[in-house]
Amino acid sequence: MRAFAVPIDYYYCCYSSYPCLLLPPSFTNTKLSSFHPKFASLSSHATHRLPSQFRPTRLRCSNSGSSTFLDGDDDDGYCSYAGEEESGDSVREDGVFIEIKKLQKNSRRIRSKISINASLDTVWKILTDYEKLADFIPGLAVSKLIDKKDKFARLYQIGQQNLAFGLKFNAKAILDCYERDLQTLASGEKRDIEFKMTEGDFQFFEGMWSIEQLAKPKTEDSVGQEYETTLSYLVDVKPKMWLPVNLIEGRICKEIKSNLTCIREEAQKVIDDAQHDQ
Repeated sequence: MRAFAVPIDYYYCCYSSYPCLLLPPSFTNTKLSSFHPKFASLSSHATHRLPSQFRPTRLRCSNSGSSTFLDGDDDDGYCSYAGEEESGDSVREDGVFIEIKKLQKNSRRIRSKISINASLDTVWKILTDYEKLADFIPGLAVSKLIDKKDKFARLYQIGQQNLAFGLKFNAKAILDCYERDLQTLASGEKRDIEFKMTEGDFQFFEGMWSIEQLAKPKTEDSVGQEYETTLSYLVDVKPKMWLPVNLIEGRICKEIKSNLTCIREEAQKVIDDAQHDQ
């Protein structure tokens, strides 16, 4: 199979959207290539190693009011974090915290979290209503439940993005999700969803959603129940060998922020609708 060099702009084009909660950002052109009926990939596209002058040394991952650069090298250790100004490991009420750690060669661990003024149960129901995720997650065209058992779900998801000149890029994946039991902690309650991609363009893509609600007593001045809930997202990701992970980690960071923000907005809508019905 003939190999050809692919410009950096092509990667940014293909990876400019992190389409859904669990699906990694991998796209293929529906007009330039045909899909396998079960799964589509870009694995047929190979690339030469790009000269250093054409490779970005830094990727920007920004949040409101601030930005952080991610180094483009692939040494071990933490490459950086992005988000609003942090105090230790805390999350501001209106901020998204994202940290990227370099693991083995060409792989990353991404950790992020956001505060949500909603109960653990509300956020849990949003995350586990799998087929409705496409209603509020940008770029997620399909989220289909293909198997459901007790505390287990297998999903078929399609991420989609329309580009210029009529081009359309898709990502398809099958994901196994494991819903863990509610944990009672000294500080409140916690519940996790572990996920793993069983078919996809990445060598591995697996992680966990974690919802933690802190105990917060109701005061006399408060209107309705107040919650202090943190939604955390952890994923270990390694692309196929032909794709350097440092070309896409900045985009992944931005899209994770977008997805977390959309979940928080959806939770607020649920609360507003419940109050309106009262």
